[in-house]
Amino acid sequence: MSTKPAVTLDMSGLSCPAPLIGAKKIVDDMEPGQSLLLVSDCPGTSDDLFAWSRQTGNEVAVKDKMADGRTAYLVTRGSGKRTLKPNVTLDMRGTSCPGPILEAKKLLDGMQSGELLMLVSNCPGTPADVDAWVKNTALELADRIEIARGAFEFYLRKK
Repeated sequence: MSTKPAVTLDMSGLSCPAPLIGAKKIVDDMEPGQSLLLVSDCPGTSDDLFAWSRQTGNEVAVKDKMADGRTAYLVTRGSGKRTLKPNVTLDMRGTSCPGPILEAKKLLDGMQSGELLMLVSNCPGTPADVDAWVKNTALELADRIEIARGAFEFYLRKK
């Protein structure tokens, strides 16, 4: 995927949902893999973008927090399809580390080889914990998706 934006859209000074609507109009006309750099000072833009991306398969990343209160988001057009279908979903939002990993391990221990667990967590330590865990075990991190600021879906496949 390209990380160099094809288009830059500055929606500063406009309240939500205008930045999301503007981004959607442009991204819908892009090819998969093309990116839009969206600049907004509306505090709700991040939540709007992450919720929208979860429904559409587009990717959103906070590219730059500017000193003047604006934020630049890199929005990359996805294929529109999520191909990973988890066998089990474990939502551990609100649980501190190492809780999410410990509970995921219990579930994965009972799963068959090739099955997929979706772990949802907003504990700040979980991304590093998952990286270390898959490096040292018979697990594959099939995907990691940021679904909101600091909240992730981890797709873990048992080998």
